[in-house]
Amino acid sequence: MRQLSAVRFGLAAILVVAAVVAPGHVASATQPAAPASGPQPIITFPVHTDVSAPLRELQGPQNQQGSARGNDRATKEIKASQGNAPVGGSPSSPLAATAAPAVGVFFDGIGVGLGAYTPAAAPPDPNGAVGPNHYVETVNTDLAVFTKTGALLYGPVPINTVWAGFGGGCELDNDGDPTVLYDRAADRWIISQFAVTTTLYLNCVAVSLTPDPTGAYNRYAYQNTDFPDYPKFGVWSDGYYVTFNNFAGGATFSGGMACAYDRTAMIAGALSAAQVCFNAGPTYGGLLPSTVDGARLPPVGSPNYIVALDAPVTSTLLQTWKFKVNWTTPASSTFTGPTPITVPSYTNACSTAPRGDCIPQSGTTQKLESLGDRLMYRLAYRNFGDHEALVANHAIVSGSSVGVRWYELRVNAGDLTLFQQGTFAPDATFRFMGSAAMDQTGNIGLGYSASSSTLFPSIRYTGRLATDAAGTMQAEATIIASGGSQLPNLARWGDYTSLAVDPVDDCTFWYTNEYLKTSGTFNWSTRVATFKFPGCAPAAPDFSLAVTPASQSVVEGTSTTYTATVTPSGGFTGSVNLSVAGLPAGATGTFSPNPTTTTSTLSVATASTTAAGTYPLTITGVSGTLTRSTTATLVVTAPATPDFSLAVTPASQSVVQGTSATYTATVTPSGGFAGSVSLSVTGLPAGATGTFSPNPTTTGTSTLTVTTATTTPTGSFALTITGVSGALTHSTGATLAVTAAPVPDFSLAVTPASQTVVQGTSTTYTVTITGSGGFTGPVSLSVTGLPAGATAAFSPNPTTTGTSTLTVTTATTTPTGSFALTITGVSGSLTRTATATLAVAAGCVGGDDEC
Repeated sequence: MRQLSAVRFGLAAILVVAAVVAPGHVASATQPAAPASGPQPIITFPVHTDVSAPLRELQGPQNQQGSARGNDRATKEIKASQGNAPVGGSPSSPLAATAAPAVGVFFDGIGVGLGAYTPAAAPPDPNGAVGPNHYVETVNTDLAVFTKTGALLYGPVPINTVWAGFGGGCELDNDGDPTVLYDRAADRWIISQFAVTTTLYLNCVAVSLTPDPTGAYNRYAYQNTDFPDYPKFGVWSDGYYVTFNNFAGGATFSGGMACAYDRTAMIAGALSAAQVCFNAGPTYGGLLPSTVDGARLPPVGSPNYIVALDAPVTSTLLQTWKFKVNWTTPASSTFTGPTPITVPSYTNACSTAPRGDCIPQSGTTQKLESLGDRLMYRLAYRNFGDHEALVANHAIVSGSSVGVRWYELRVNAGDLTLFQQGTFAPDATFRFMGSAAMDQTGNIGLGYSASSSTLFPSIRYTGRLATDAAGTMQAEATIIASGGSQLPNLARWGDYTSLAVDPVDDCTFWYTNEYLKTSGTFNWSTRVATFKFPGCAPAAPDFSLAVTPASQSVVEGTSTTYTATVTPSGGFTGSVNLSVAGLPAGATGTFSPNPTTTTSTLSVATASTTAAGTYPLTITGVSGTLTRSTTATLVVTAPATPDFSLAVTPASQSVVQGTSATYTATVTPSGGFAGSVSLSVTGLPAGATGTFSPNPTTTGTSTLTVTTATTTPTGSFALTITGVSGALTHSTGATLAVTAAPVPDFSLAVTPASQTVVQGTSTTYTVTITGSGGFTGPVSLSVTGLPAGATAAFSPNPTTTGTSTLTVTTATTTPTGSFALTITGVSGSLTRTATATLAVAAGCVGGDDEC
């Protein structure tokens, strides 16, 4: 239920229209962003929110057992070129010396084998999240909650059970593309799916009120103008981030979208939890947001990192963006990128196969789709304190088969860079649909599907220790071997899988993927399994200490503040006593609160005798035997000398002789300046004067009026505007351009240029007088060149600027022919003429029918 089109990726903006979905809160839909350079944020609010009853008490619809094709929103085509076998590609990375760890807990998730469950959709979109006491799995189109030993606690139920009683599409539709995440920092669960079978395109998001995934949820519905396909969520310190592939009208790919939800507001159940979105441009889709693993959050102020494959099928680049949301002023949020990362060359898996289906299976000619045109879920992030790392993967061509290309990216000076990479393809088996994550020691786990012409599509995994040679993975292990293949005509497989890390020990990987017990269609099962690298143990209780900002500047005798943040790890629950060293003489530092378990404000006060300079401070936190320190800088500056600056706008004015022009002089104080400033101007041309109002002035503005005389010479003159206050004098410049006064004049025009008249009749012309240079008239009009017997009259005559009607009357004896008329206008010494033609035709003779 998440399809890209044969066209690579485009992008359409999400706009929200306020609509009442069901009784409850309805927020204003859209706020325009302030004009700025670069991509502009699209700010929207939920069209409906509420708080649910406990999920375990909700009565949703019965499981839908119909054809899954009815649930697919569109048909995905990856590439249109022909051919079934991949060619060329990346060689496999070497294997590490050791084998992957053994499978730990394992059990069947949602699918055939879980009670009487019958899959209602394909592909299953297996996605799972692990918490302290639960494992929650979502598939198309159902949800279940398990204990961590595999006992079924709740479900499977249709996912829209989460929105029972909510109203609108979120309750009525069960359209899939689900996501479930565990927010470790808040001890909350997030469940989402879209609703797209009504006339609205909705993204439905629910955040649990408690650590119990079967309890109550804060529920939200966000409306989109385009079909928000293939949503991928991530948990970050300042928001829940999600990416979409948008389809206009549900059919035409219109691009990738990255959005952030106000995490703090949603956890609190705020009615107006904003959504801030950015259009990534028409080239890219399949974007992934980063999501936090582990107890240590990203550094304060860190953007969410967004990564996608490069647009070409074969490339040496990944593309990255930095998404920094500002919940105080959402219009100030930024989305920076794309910024490329150079990686070894890759070719998207199955890019030469129709619809991207090139993965062979045993016992059938039906091939599976690899989704090799995008990164696979998740983009897992971990903050190790001394470095930040992210892992990602996608399926690429490797020799004559398909392998999983994986990356470890690191944050350097705020940007993502490649730390290591490899391609796991140790033999001719096709490996695809991967998911990667990293445990607390830096070991990487990688789960995926494996299939070949002699192998049913099965679930396997591999991994590497942080100490293994760079770019290598260990030998793979099997979670479960399928008992059959997916038969015609169903090429869709998985669409994504999910590898999560247990928050209790931060070492155990939990993986879910699909497999088949027997060959068939719409008969998939899912398997949940764990593995853990030897030597990874729960971290000892500890804390880290950070101070923001890294530097503060203060004037002698004044104060400033820093924020000290304590971040626990390994189950640390103690309080931390804070102290500061390195303060200059006369300065004091106090923390509030102290001790603290979270944050404390460090207030630094200096004395008037504190010497100016730069001082490195050491902030130390102590809790029992644990001591952690961090540094900051204090810059002390001497009090500023009172002063002012002077500016004049505009820099140039133009004035006609005998008229005036104005400038604005602006006085800007500094260093506590509070005096008055007397203003003057020099450089004026002869006959010109300059006056200021007000003068003198305090801080603010004064209007300079320059008045010229009719005798003031023309030209460009450099003016100097000077402000004086006591011993302080500042000047600035401006230009005055004096132009000559225009000479009054007029022009004359006659329309039409020619008229025809029969002997003994009349005709008319319109004479138009157009003044210039202040001309006001009047103009006396006359005409010459009339034939014998013809007369002319002007009305009005004389006239000012405007028009006058010239009437020419002929006699029956006026000769026939063409006559050139000259119309003359005279005003004082000014004479102007215009010409027209009069054609005289013979009158009728000899009877009424002879002419």
